[in-house]
Amino acid sequence: MRLLAFAWTLCAFASTAVADDFDRPPIRYAETAPGDAVAKLGRELRAGAVTLAHEKGRGYLPAVLKRLDVPVSSQVLVFSKTSLQRSLIGPKTPRAIYFNDDVAVAFCRHGGALELVADDPNLGAVFYTLGQDSTPRPAVTRQTDRCLSCHAGSANQGFPGQLARSVSADPTGEMLLARGTRRVDSSTPFAERWGGWYVTGTSGPQTHLGNAVIAGGVPSRDGTNVTDLRPSFDTGKYLSPHSDLVALMVLEHQGEAHNRLTRANYLTRVALAEEAEINAALGLPAGARAESIARRIVWACEPAVEALLFADETPLTGEVAGTSGFAAEFAARGPFDAQGRSLRQFDLTTRMFRTPLSYVVYSRHFDGLPPEAKAQVERRLWEVLTGKDRAKPFAHLSAADRLAALEIFRATKPGLPAYWK
Repeated sequence: MRLLAFAWTLCAFASTAVADDFDRPPIRYAETAPGDAVAKLGRELRAGAVTLAHEKGRGYLPAVLKRLDVPVSSQVLVFSKTSLQRSLIGPKTPRAIYFNDDVAVAFCRHGGALELVADDPNLGAVFYTLGQDSTPRPAVTRQTDRCLSCHAGSANQGFPGQLARSVSADPTGEMLLARGTRRVDSSTPFAERWGGWYVTGTSGPQTHLGNAVIAGGVPSRDGTNVTDLRPSFDTGKYLSPHSDLVALMVLEHQGEAHNRLTRANYLTRVALAEEAEINAALGLPAGARAESIARRIVWACEPAVEALLFADETPLTGEVAGTSGFAAEFAARGPFDAQGRSLRQFDLTTRMFRTPLSYVVYSRHFDGLPPEAKAQVERRLWEVLTGKDRAKPFAHLSAADRLAALEIFRATKPGLPAYWK
């Protein structure tokens, strides 16, 4: 009985502790060396294997984007004071964010550093800065406490992750907290997105909160269907004059999908660590799997499955379009099946993507899941896409949707289990 009580106490403690203190075993977030693209760049800079050109007014931004393969067309602009360099941000000097599948780079005019976040296969979101002063050997510095105070807060359920918010901002960019804030992902109603952001693009009658400041308790304007930001600030100071609507939608979906993969990773690893301790304490063989541990792995992975299949996506009620060419550049990256289909191809009339299976399945983050979690996610995707699971979270998927996603995934994703074939 004492051993059983010990096992139950250990399970209860670790299940709550993972979201409260991920520096404990088995995660060890702060002390574990990351293996993401930004960490690799940092190592190359320290070794002198890579140099970065420095530009007046933009610092290392263009060189970093080129080195990390981050497209300028992905630029989105936020004018609310919601980052480390908040004093530099406002409607006249928005913060620019650029991203690809695994990395985001943020730039503030006159800022002392670029801010970077990368999705590490083992750790999830890892945060960095790179100083903007010209030097022969610029350094990438990993950040923990300063960034995690927000990015591992309650909005991310206590796990390190990406965070996009819709806020009310006054004419200086200061958040009006009394009006509330909202975390944004692909489930957020269109009308509640992008407060505190600039947005270039068209959405027809679908309104949103972008491009407006709150003065005297009311928005300064209707910011919907804005295609030119020059009346708002000097766009020539940035790499692009756009803050592309489609890029914003992709960034929000991608962030949430990666966040849920991180939670699946952490919670599975904690469950397996507990399993090892319980088996040792009870004298059971290594790897003996209690039903409770199996259920916890299922529970940890299901939210990631739902995000990858757009289970909670808010439908579009009309066509939306960006302005920067991001959509075309993003879709062209593939991979494509023999019929020329890709998970990156957009719909943008009733939903974001033509085929509702996320391109995040190609990421190193997905492939870096613990084997038990990866097997669970792959099995669940197969069950849904073959029609074996038609439960409510996936009722939005038509038979044609499921078949197209199944065929594209089979054709373009190496290393799938044999039952997929």
